[in-house]
Amino acid sequence: MKKGRISARAARSPKSLPVLLVLLPVLAGCTTSSGIPAADIPETDIAGAYIPLHRGNVLSHADGAAVAVAPGIAVTNGHNRNLVDPAAVIGEAKDYDLLFFRDDHTAATEASEPKVGEVVSAFGQGADGDLRLAHGVVKTIQLCAGCSAPAYFTFAGDAGPGFSGGQVLDGGGKLIGITFGYKDEGKLRLIYAYPMDRVRAELSVIRAEAK
Repeated sequence: MKKGRISARAARSPKSLPVLLVLLPVLAGCTTSSGIPAADIPETDIAGAYIPLHRGNVLSHADGAAVAVAPGIAVTNGHNRNLVDPAAVIGEAKDYDLLFFRDDHTAATEASEPKVGEVVSAFGQGADGDLRLAHGVVKTIQLCAGCSAPAYFTFAGDAGPGFSGGQVLDGGGKLIGITFGYKDEGKLRLIYAYPMDRVRAELSVIRAEAK
């Protein structure tokens, strides 16, 4: 996996992400698998909202994910734009690595917010197109001045390549976030994710701009 910037957009920090995120590796476009194999997503609503994204090359391996968040609308990372049909794109957040597009998957109805110390699980795609599962513990929730929702949260765990744009669930199986990057600190891996309040806030902005 090539390490480097997620995108210039993800590195902006007027109200969102700290500059350190320019060092985060992108979680898409990798040939190795993170986490462990998962047979399925037990929660019906969450499973219905999960969307594997495929590179579409000769290997046809899935290297990213997306999540249905509203009727006919799904979200993934902006750096996954090459995995989404350009004709389906609705809009992209200005200060966050979020891309919204049209899709027929069912939106998850059970959503909550992250809490420091809680055990979470995340889903993503393996190099061979298989569903992968990672576990972790929420470490921080990053607030931002003047924001109506947190900028992002981190959890220590074993997610990585292929989890870009995938779901993060709390212990009760409720959707709490969308993964967008990670940073290794010694033996500790911190995975970064946008809480659902932030995702909904950015979708509201895009909808308002479209009117």
